[in-house]
Amino acid sequence: MAQNSRKWDIIILGGGPAGLTAAIYGSRAGYEVLVLERMLPGGEITLTENLDNYPGFPEGTSGPEFGQDLEKQAKRFGASMETVEVNKAFLEEQPKRMETSKGNYLADKVIVSTGTRPRSLGVPGEDKLKGRGISYCASCDAAFFKGKEVAVVGGGDAAVEEALFLTRFAEKVYLIHRRNRLRAVKALEEGLFSNPRVEFLGDTVISEITGENKVEGVQVVAKDKEYHLPVQGVFIYIGRLPHTELLQGQLDADENGYLVTDEEMRTSRSGVFAAGDIRRKVFRQVVTAAADGAIAAYTASRELQLP
Repeated sequence: MAQNSRKWDIIILGGGPAGLTAAIYGSRAGYEVLVLERMLPGGEITLTENLDNYPGFPEGTSGPEFGQDLEKQAKRFGASMETVEVNKAFLEEQPKRMETSKGNYLADKVIVSTGTRPRSLGVPGEDKLKGRGISYCASCDAAFFKGKEVAVVGGGDAAVEEALFLTRFAEKVYLIHRRNRLRAVKALEEGLFSNPRVEFLGDTVISEITGENKVEGVQVVAKDKEYHLPVQGVFIYIGRLPHTELLQGQLDADENGYLVTDEEMRTSRSGVFAAGDIRRKVFRQVVTAAADGAIAAYTASRELQLP
């Protein structure tokens, strides 16, 4: 464990693709870098079975393997890692202080790359049945639904990708979307509509998830009717919310809570940068997260050179 009294040049909050790329660039520039991550190195990408659109992998790669490779590369250049829960970041102090489950960590510069979390439906039954048939990660839980019928909620790339993945296990997959058209890219749509195990329910919303100790079905409302759909699993993909709780309003954010930065990843507070999905941007992908992390570390490194 790193000594809590030690001050680092750069502390990175979050060890996903943005954070680990920042660690690679910051440590390679000769600075002492510490990454604080509460999950596995790689963050949520480790929950993805296949990473198919990152440049340089013509056959794709697995999420866990990609996360491990990022960690190895960052450590090769001297970056340190701590598995820890960050309770609050005191960004107005200098040096800046991270209050964690293992004590306090100090740094001259901080890069926030804490990512996002799934958005909930907010319907009756959801809180009670989380982990009992309700999931936000098909690649994590699909095997539990072999031969069963499940519902996927959402209409974007993630929802369609996970619906297609579930067809490897589930007997039937209902894709429920509140609009009559999907928002996914054409290649994914074509794959979905050509799959005999998928049924698309457009202009439809879930009003309740039913079951006592496990999911037994969903109550759905369509344009002209309301009915009960007997499914044993519900996978929810209706967007994400930024992980900014530990910042407690210390940085400027947009109306959705995403941190506002300039092109060099500077936030509204001196010495604090943001990278990856936590940042206000038009496109959230692993490749854009990595780019953000590189720019944030480069800018932080330049500032550390100043007297």
